[in-house]
Amino acid sequence: MRRLMLAAAMLGTVSAAHAADMPDLPVLRGGFTDGLSKTTRNWDGFYAGGSFGYSSASTDFSQSVVGLTNFIFRDSVLQGPTSSWSLLNKTTTQGANFGGFVGRNWQWYDAVLGLEGTYTYFNKIATQSSGSNSLDIVNPPGDVQPTGVTNHYITTLTGTAAATVKDMVTLRGRVGWDGGDFMPYAFAGAAVGRMDVSRTVSSDVKLRQDATVQDPFGNVITIIGTPQQVPAQSQTQTQHRTNNFVVGWVAGLGLEYCLWEGLFARVEYEYVKFSPVMNTSVTLNNARVGLGYKF
Repeated sequence: MRRLMLAAAMLGTVSAAHAADMPDLPVLRGGFTDGLSKTTRNWDGFYAGGSFGYSSASTDFSQSVVGLTNFIFRDSVLQGPTSSWSLLNKTTTQGANFGGFVGRNWQWYDAVLGLEGTYTYFNKIATQSSGSNSLDIVNPPGDVQPTGVTNHYITTLTGTAAATVKDMVTLRGRVGWDGGDFMPYAFAGAAVGRMDVSRTVSSDVKLRQDATVQDPFGNVITIIGTPQQVPAQSQTQTQHRTNNFVVGWVAGLGLEYCLWEGLFARVEYEYVKFSPVMNTSVTLNNARVGLGYKF
C-alpha cells in the first residue's frame, strides 16, 4: 500500500513539472477568440485632405441650338419641323483635376457613416461641336397655299456650341465599413458646378413656289418658281453664359487606407450628372487619389 501511494505521488510530481514546461497555447486557456479577432481602427471624427486625378467629360450638344431656332422660327410654320433637327453631336474630352475635402465620420461598431464636402478644380475640361443641315420643307403643317401651288421652304441651319467646366463643389453622404486599416465606402449627394456655355445658330430660308397648271392642250405641267429670300427667318442668334452655376447629383465608390495613426490615403471613382444649361448636358467621370488626416 505504501509503495502504491509513493508511486502515485511521484507520478503527480512529474506530470506537474511537465505541464509547467509546455508552451502557453491559446487553446489551453480558451484563447481562440482573442487570436482570431481583427484589429479595429477608430474612423470616428473630423478629417481633411487634398486630392488630384483625371476627369473625362461627355457633353451632349444634340439639342443645344433648339432654343435659338425656336426663337427664330417662333409663330411660323417652320418652328415644328426645325425643332426636331439634331444639328450638333456629342463630344468628349479629358483633363486633370485638383481639389480638397473635409468631412466628419460617425462610427458604430463596423459601420461608418459620414458627411463630406469637396472642392474640385478642372484643368482644360472644354468641349465644342459644330454642324449644319439643309432640308426642303414642303407644305409644312399650318401653311396656306393658293390652289395648285406647292410651297418649298429651302431651309439651311448652321450652328456651333461650346462648354467649359471650371470647378465644382459637392456635399456627399458616405457609408463605409471598418476593415481595420482599410475602409471601403460608397457615397452620393448633390453637386454645384461652374461653367461657361455658348451657342450660335444661323438660318437661311428661301421660299420657292411651284405652280401646277394645265396648258391649252389639257396637259398638266409644273412651273418651278424662283427661290425668294425670307428675311424674317434668315438671321443669326447667339447666346453666351459665363460663370454659370448649375446643379447636379454625384455618386461613386472609394477606399481609404490608414498609413500611420491619423494619416490615410484614398482612391475613388466619382460620377457627376449636371442639369442642362441652354439645352447642353454635361456628365463627368472622375478618378482621384488623395491624402488626408483624421483629427
